[in-house]
Amino acid sequence: MSVAAARVAVAMPALSAVETSVLTRKPRQLLLAFFGEYVCDRYFEPLRASVLIGALESAGVAASAVRTNLDRMVHSGLLERRRLGREIGFVLTAHGSEVLREASGRVNGPAPFEPQGDGWTLVTYTVPEHLRDLRHRLRAALTWSGFAVLRDGLWIAPGAVDLAAALGAIIPDLPPGSVNAFSAGELDGFPMAEAVRVAWDVERIREAHDEFIAHWEREDAASDLPPLTARTLLVADWLALLRADPRLPRQYMGEDWPADRSAELFTQRHRAFAFPAVRDFAAIVG
Repeated sequence: MSVAAARVAVAMPALSAVETSVLTRKPRQLLLAFFGEYVCDRYFEPLRASVLIGALESAGVAASAVRTNLDRMVHSGLLERRRLGREIGFVLTAHGSEVLREASGRVNGPAPFEPQGDGWTLVTYTVPEHLRDLRHRLRAALTWSGFAVLRDGLWIAPGAVDLAAALGAIIPDLPPGSVNAFSAGELDGFPMAEAVRVAWDVERIREAHDEFIAHWEREDAASDLPPLTARTLLVADWLALLRADPRLPRQYMGEDWPADRSAELFTQRHRAFAFPAVRDFAAIVG
């Protein structure tokens, strides 16, 4: 994972403790999916605001919400405004393109729910209260990298997380010595199964997969939507599922774990939407 992973974490809307649904589609999440699918490294002209509003209005997002979130993405350095006659256009910044390339690597990865390496990675950190925004960025980056809280102040993730890369964009802003990290393995007599259940709500992760599958395996899941919008919704839901699933080893996940079915379904749907969605995009920007 590159330095951009920390920026992906901040850019992606997080599921809160009470938002158990991966289908809670936020406008920012949909915009990131749209730019990642149709714009990044594909379309290099300014994209008219009316195009984005039209695509997301089909998904039930009000034009005012689209404009507000575009303004926020400009403020965060993901987009730049360009004047197009009487309209406003938007282009990805270099930073925005890097963020979306990083997300695309996970979206299209061959094994999105397998741990990266063996063992476990542990992290502790101390961030002063007056750096609350920095603390939020750090927690977001840890969550995107698969970490969860095991005990007060102790975060754990499956596999050998490349923490220097995952936090590379944040560490320069932290006070020296703020973060400590260790690799760990399971000891005889101290099985990890209980620790996994303490740190992660495994049943909630299963429910996130089940919800994704139940929606997108329906033949009419997007039958009333333009392919352009349907593919955007699919990718937005997939990004939310990737964020919800920390890639825990399968031996802790129970029988009939649905992750492989989710991945197969996403691949099928993504391919099915690809040509008509790209054709529609070319038509509306032409």
